[in-house]
Amino acid sequence: MTRGKVTGIVSNLISIEAEGPVIQNEICLILSEGKRLKAEVIRVIGRVASAQLFESSRTIKIGAEVEFSGHLLEVELGPGMLSKRYDGLQNDLSKMGGLFIDIGEETAALDDNVFFSFTPLVKQGDLVKAGDWLGSVQENWVDHKIMVPFKLRGEFKVETITKPGDYKISDTMATLISEEGDKQTITMCQKWPVKMAIDSFDQKLRPYHILQTGLRVIDTLNPIVEGGTGYIPGPFGTGKTVLQQSIAKNSEADIVIIVACGERANEVVEIFTEFPQLTDASTGRKLDEKISIVCNTSNMPVAAREASVYVGMTMAEYYRNMGLKVLMLADSTSRWAQALREMSNRMEELPGPDAFPVELPATIANFYSRAGLVELTNGAKGSVTFIGTVSPAGGNFKEPVTEATSKVARCFYALSQKRADAKRYPAIDSLASYSKYLDYPEFIADTDKNIQDGWVRLVKRAKDIIRNGIEARDQISILGDDAVPVIYHISFWKSEVIDFALIQQDSFDNIDMNTPMKRQQYMLNKVMEIGEKEFSFSDFEEVRTYFKKLINLLKQMNYTAFQSASFKKYAAELDKELSVEKEKNVNPEINLI
Repeated sequence: MTRGKVTGIVSNLISIEAEGPVIQNEICLILSEGKRLKAEVIRVIGRVASAQLFESSRTIKIGAEVEFSGHLLEVELGPGMLSKRYDGLQNDLSKMGGLFIDIGEETAALDDNVFFSFTPLVKQGDLVKAGDWLGSVQENWVDHKIMVPFKLRGEFKVETITKPGDYKISDTMATLISEEGDKQTITMCQKWPVKMAIDSFDQKLRPYHILQTGLRVIDTLNPIVEGGTGYIPGPFGTGKTVLQQSIAKNSEADIVIIVACGERANEVVEIFTEFPQLTDASTGRKLDEKISIVCNTSNMPVAAREASVYVGMTMAEYYRNMGLKVLMLADSTSRWAQALREMSNRMEELPGPDAFPVELPATIANFYSRAGLVELTNGAKGSVTFIGTVSPAGGNFKEPVTEATSKVARCFYALSQKRADAKRYPAIDSLASYSKYLDYPEFIADTDKNIQDGWVRLVKRAKDIIRNGIEARDQISILGDDAVPVIYHISFWKSEVIDFALIQQDSFDNIDMNTPMKRQQYMLNKVMEIGEKEFSFSDFEEVRTYFKKLINLLKQMNYTAFQSASFKKYAAELDKELSVEKEKNVNPEINLI
């Protein structure tokens, strides 16, 4: 074991003179007042190693002894991670006493006192390799696979496999023998370095199938797919955190990993207290049973923020290798980038734009690339869908973090201050936002098959109607109601129908908060029936009165159970209004602007 001594302290940047070999990203332990404080080596020049401390440095003194562990920052992966609240180093927060985390305090990530019912999936003599399923246990309602450790290379023969029964995570589940005759003992848990992507799968596929979030403005107008990437930028107060929480509550994902890598403590506490009380719409069980939270708030050491996003992604990749749909949410990646900037500045590196590290775009791209849809060695498919929030100062989308993220994320959900001020939630600007998956041939083919033929064309037509309506609104605002043709008012109110009936959603209503895809399909077709219809009115007041009536009926439909008696009653009233208008249409050649 290499040892060393502290030679310099600048906040949580520690300079160490090493007495032996040291590797990049190696974990070292600084001995201070009888405690061992964890730090990560981020630069090595000669015999001097610079390490970022994951704790407060106020107890460390020059000359303090340091022990280098010889391994990288790792997480423990195994049954028992769900329903847990971890800090950025995977310490179980529920096992810590007091209101504050003491310096040097550590807790086990997994509980070795819990028994899990094991079912073997292989037999003696089978050939396996890294990532293959050896057996399964029940973790909450999830079929948790016990896998060949990802670090093993080559092919192994199963020498022994444990019989069905109840075991602890540290018990031996199998023994494997390599081609060279080396024996490996396998338990339910394994360790993996967080900054290395788990690659124990057959191939990475091009994502194509919608991951339903229950939010119409996303699923219908700007869909994200299983294994896709997206980001949510927006000024403070526009609802980034609330939007992510809504996605977590309503998505059809099998597993949700929430990483609070720099938000305020009150927002994280809201997740801690609210989520255990909610019911998962897709399973009917407690939502908390499929969620794991990694928490580091703004007042914690900056290095822990960086660690937290990698810890969360590694946990997500682990569950992906079980053939599960995993959704990972990070709030906010801007805090992570600020942590990178702070450490870069302390090391006096050459700064890039806005003093962020020069390699920031590459770091963000490398992280986002770890998401994706994969095919496992047994033919099963698993996915990690990643959505991060970005907090650009002053709502400036041209700042480095937002720009670097936009180059790698395939979905962009721009939050609008104007919509937030008008209380139009979610405050996603449907035109400034985009989903590049709408142009994927695989996605178009999948929606044609599973939703309806020509679905993407219909969505793009809806966006055209919104765009025409905004242009008409601007003309009306500049020239006044009487100074523009009635057709401008018709165009504007058609876009308002889409806004009120599709884009806006009430997260406090048990029905409207989560809209299944079948219902979204019905509502889009109903709204587009209005959008494509030709109307004739004598003046703008008649336009306003008529369309407000349509909007009210559509909103009532959103608040009633799909295809219920009330729903069908409002739909019939809507059809009646449209048929009456059809009879009074005397100028069918009028088209949208």
